[in-house]
Amino acid sequence: MAHRADADLIAHSRNTARFFTETRHISWVLLIATVAWGVYGYMKMPQRKDPDIPVRVAVALCAWPGAAAEKVEELVARRIEDAMAQNASVQKITSLSRAGLAVVHVELDEGAADPGKQFDDVKMKLDAISDLPSGAGSIDFIKDFGDTAALMLTVASPKVGDIEIALRARDVRRAIEETRGAGQTGRGAPAGSGPGQRVSVVACAPPSINPRALKRPIDLLVRDAASSGFARDVRPVIGPGYIGIDALVEHTDAEILAFINGWIQERLHSSEFHPDLWPPAVIRDPRDTRARLAAVSGDKYSYRELDDFTTLIKYTLQTVPQVSKIDTAGVLKEKIYLEYSQQRLASYGLQPSRLGQILAARNITTPGGVLEIGGKNLNIDPSGEFKSEKEIGDVLITTSSGGAPVYLRDLVDVTRAYDSPPRFLNFYTFKDAAGRWQRTRAITLSVQMRPGQQIGQFGAGVDAALADLRPRLPEDLVIARTSDQPLQVEESVDLFMKSLYEAIVLVVLVALVGFWEWRPALLMALSIPLTLAMTFGMMDMLGIDLQQVSIASLIIALGLLVDDPVVAGDAIKRELAAGRPPVIAAWLGPEKLATAIMFATITNIVAYLPLLTLSGDTGRFLYTLPVVLACSLVASRVVSMTFIPLIGYYLLRPGRKQEPSPEERRTKGFARFYYKVGGWALDHRWQVLAGSILFLMLGGFLAGRLKQSFFPTDLQYLSYIDVWLPEDAPLSSTHAAARRADE
Repeated sequence: MAHRADADLIAHSRNTARFFTETRHISWVLLIATVAWGVYGYMKMPQRKDPDIPVRVAVALCAWPGAAAEKVEELVARRIEDAMAQNASVQKITSLSRAGLAVVHVELDEGAADPGKQFDDVKMKLDAISDLPSGAGSIDFIKDFGDTAALMLTVASPKVGDIEIALRARDVRRAIEETRGAGQTGRGAPAGSGPGQRVSVVACAPPSINPRALKRPIDLLVRDAASSGFARDVRPVIGPGYIGIDALVEHTDAEILAFINGWIQERLHSSEFHPDLWPPAVIRDPRDTRARLAAVSGDKYSYRELDDFTTLIKYTLQTVPQVSKIDTAGVLKEKIYLEYSQQRLASYGLQPSRLGQILAARNITTPGGVLEIGGKNLNIDPSGEFKSEKEIGDVLITTSSGGAPVYLRDLVDVTRAYDSPPRFLNFYTFKDAAGRWQRTRAITLSVQMRPGQQIGQFGAGVDAALADLRPRLPEDLVIARTSDQPLQVEESVDLFMKSLYEAIVLVVLVALVGFWEWRPALLMALSIPLTLAMTFGMMDMLGIDLQQVSIASLIIALGLLVDDPVVAGDAIKRELAAGRPPVIAAWLGPEKLATAIMFATITNIVAYLPLLTLSGDTGRFLYTLPVVLACSLVASRVVSMTFIPLIGYYLLRPGRKQEPSPEERRTKGFARFYYKVGGWALDHRWQVLAGSILFLMLGGFLAGRLKQSFFPTDLQYLSYIDVWLPEDAPLSSTHAAARRADE
């Protein structure tokens, strides 16, 4: 096909480059609209760390307390597996049967169009199971446990300060001296570990803990320590914020602590006396009380106080528009325990099951209805609902043989305590102001962002809510971000902006070296933000969000989107050098190369299109890579044929020196060297071909030795270590192993 003459193009050609050059008032409006479109698209575009991939994994949990793992698998896990397998979209089912618990994971096929709908169907089939063994709990189906938290806030208790330790030590010392008798007040027992020395073992607690609630275990310890012969003259030491015993012993500190820990495990069937207590301190001389307590100082706030703080934070964060769901981890639930004696209940003709029936009948939680009185509705609220453990103890159970009322508190010990043994413990390790590592109890909030929101606005909303809430929380309460996706996304955007600035600087430098003029360099620099503005507008129109894959695509595109504007700008320069007036040269140069620019753009786009053929979640994860690259290259093509001619009309000028002919260029400079190398390659084409094949083979050999990975390692701000213990290991053993690993 013969090229059209320039005169023919000028006389008859109608194209976008000519339109934008000749109707400049309209072109400037379109340029401003394009920039506004890009800014609007960027500001509106959802932002997140990773592409939105539907979670296709769910888990079903079913507890059967006391059952062996074999029975759990045979009578519970297999029934759950059979029900799950009835769904046609289920691809894989794995189960783990433990003593007292069945854990069944289900994974959907990647071709499932609506995972939520399929999981709802699985849930209906699980609810239809009616032949679970007696004692097995209901099936808990969790289909959103794979959702990624955008932010994890860990609320931790600080260690007790020196002032509080001093106040505690003063009270404990006074109590020890009073317990040991007036004869030793102010002197204390002699130091050392001689036989018959009086020793106190004291454990402090946060002020919110009522020490009277621990009086029964202390009385039991006093009795057992004396009856076992381990100690003599054992006396309880109980006061606000501390509990303990004082006794006459002939053992070392280590032996005393070993006896108490063994007694807790054997008699209380627990790993610790109380979760909120400090480690016990052995005090021989009351004058050493402060030093002894400082050595074992514990956390300032109890689990219940941390639960209150995190509940307040949770309710506050739920008011942020971008927040969808908040989960908590590390909360120790409180329960009301009734400790009874079979003989005592039998003396009143009662069975333990009867107590539950009486309490259920007394604890009325249903509404009482509405009465219409005097033209107004009056809500009736029954007063039978239990509000505290004291009200439970005040329930009338029966009467004695003499007709006196017998209350529940007369038959059983009613206490409020944490779930024992705890199922989950959460700790936070951090450096204090003095640079020392501290490990304290904590509760973690997992905050999820609503779909389609900008994670930057999400982070700003959370920060503002926490700032407003902070005055209502203790000043020393630790609130740490253990996972911060807003920060990661901000750093990714900063990386893109840094790459953008570097690209603009490099384009300007290369243009200055190539053209030795500032005008072409400025034209190339202006083409980059114009192209990106159009790209952002197209991304918003296609519903593409800003995440690590799309940001990486934009960084890759920075090296490609300047090609078309460079060619168009150079073509304008050539037409100006040929003597064309600016109004003609601005559109004639790009138009003459329009076909070449178009096919070059198509070639670059087609090079990335095979990524669209990837199937499954991998294809969904990488979907934005070829699409964003295609948008940026198309935008580059449009800019080179519209705004480059417009700006080039105002900016570019013909060179002061006459452009050298191709023959003259071949005789000097780099062009001379390039011409000689190219000529030699053409004259020795077979040798060059053989060398190229050798380089290709060498590259293939070296490529085969490279490690292959479809995705690079996703760097995070945290790492984790799995510590596995035998299946029957109690939580106390896991806690001890984790603490050793932490230290």
